[in-house]
Amino acid sequence: MKRRNAVKSLGFGLGGIVIPNSLLSSCTDTKAPGKQEKATHAKVNHSACRWCYQDIPLEELAQKSKELGLKAIDLLRPEEWETVCKYDLECSLGTDVFADIQNGFNDVKNHSSLQRNYRDLINKASNAGIKRVIVFSGNRNGKSDNEGIENCAVGLDPLVKLAEKKNVTLVMELLNSKIDHKDYQCDRTPWGVSLSQKIGSANFKLLYDIYHMQIMEGDLIHTIKKFHHHIDHYHTGGVPGRNEINSTQELNYPAIIKTIVDTGFDGYIAQEFIPTYSDKFKALKEAIEICTLQKLL
Repeated sequence: MKRRNAVKSLGFGLGGIVIPNSLLSSCTDTKAPGKQEKATHAKVNHSACRWCYQDIPLEELAQKSKELGLKAIDLLRPEEWETVCKYDLECSLGTDVFADIQNGFNDVKNHSSLQRNYRDLINKASNAGIKRVIVFSGNRNGKSDNEGIENCAVGLDPLVKLAEKKNVTLVMELLNSKIDHKDYQCDRTPWGVSLSQKIGSANFKLLYDIYHMQIMEGDLIHTIKKFHHHIDHYHTGGVPGRNEINSTQELNYPAIIKTIVDTGFDGYIAQEFIPTYSDKFKALKEAIEICTLQKLL
């Protein structure tokens, strides 16, 4: 199932909005692996995308995620925020049913409705203490790269100004247009960086999806090192297939995560793979372990 359909089809959670706790600290120390050695977890704030576990009730997902050591759940709508807060989890990335991958800010015809809906979402997120909201470029539909950047900048400008006041960051997701999202415009890191530079605000950054960018451009570690100042959020996924991130796929996730950590990143790395295991929580636990770096002191 495509994510754009899965997110919209999720059942509504408990109503009401409360302010969740602030970002939690990194993982705690583990037992020393040997005499006079001590292993510590690198600072990784773990999250998981709701849509990948849509057949699991949110209450159960939140409870189990907390047990597994996650700090947050990604891509939740306002009516779902209170549920995860009960388990001392964050919503690491807010969204709502109107957020449309295909029809985004690169088309001026969408600006009025998107601005109206996002103003409401930004205000709700701010009141609930949620720090990030997802936005999309939309499909090209014949627009040049420059036209798409100009239109996005114009459409996002009033929302970025509001986000600055409300302490919310708008993050535009980098998606592949080769397999999953045909014709999507923000499909390469340099395009997203050009938009980020044009907007010129710390409250607009990129969501770097590792799965999507491996498909579109590869060279992940170099790209992350070069453009990390423009990145505020990360998603994972195995290539090919968007399944588990273990040795069955081509990416070296420990090396990628180490690169992210070494840039000083202290935001969320959200698992966005579709589990193939019969026990989906086992797959999630495995991914967390892969992305939890250890170093000997």
